[in-house]
Amino acid sequence: MANEKILIVEDEGIVTLHIRNTIERLGYTVAGTAASGDDAIMQAMEKRPDLVLMDIVLKGVVDGIDAADKIRALFSIPVIYLTAHTDENTLRRAKITEPFGYIVKPFRERDLLIAIAFALYKSKMEAERKWLLQQLDDAREEVMTVRGLLPLCCSCGKRRQDDGYWDKVGEYMKAGAGPDSGHGMCPECASIEHSGGADTGD
Repeated sequence: MANEKILIVEDEGIVTLHIRNTIERLGYTVAGTAASGDDAIMQAMEKRPDLVLMDIVLKGVVDGIDAADKIRALFSIPVIYLTAHTDENTLRRAKITEPFGYIVKPFRERDLLIAIAFALYKSKMEAERKWLLQQLDDAREEVMTVRGLLPLCCSCGKRRQDDGYWDKVGEYMKAGAGPDSGHGMCPECASIEHSGGADTGD
């Protein structure tokens, strides 16, 4: 069974117990319960659940929408609203927080199961996407670093230009090139090296 941890945020004790029993019956672990928005934020920080089931009307100044917004912004934890409120103003505020689901009470067990499964899957895909983008950025930086190396002949010190010709590195340095360099061998030096001789000049 699934072992993802879910935080329940609900200020009605009986409803909290019902949700807890349902979640555990579905095979998930209850990370904790909270009855206020402030407590929900604190528990999200301490327990880092995989998902938060959030009621909207809560005790205290911070309601469920404000708490969900902070939890998503601070910890990137997905939130599903589980509430009896469907008025236009509430829905408009809730949408801004980009929830992973919105279930209206009273809920059916199957509706909760589907919402949780989809939310956890979407969260996993988002995390993998962020990881891949970070890997791409890192690879791009490495490519730029490699491109920044000067292709110098390790024998005579000539630099290979982009068109394949080799010139004296002193002339290149005068043009304002950076100090980083990589080493290879120009065709003339390679030919001498291959023949085993040395170019003594006139």
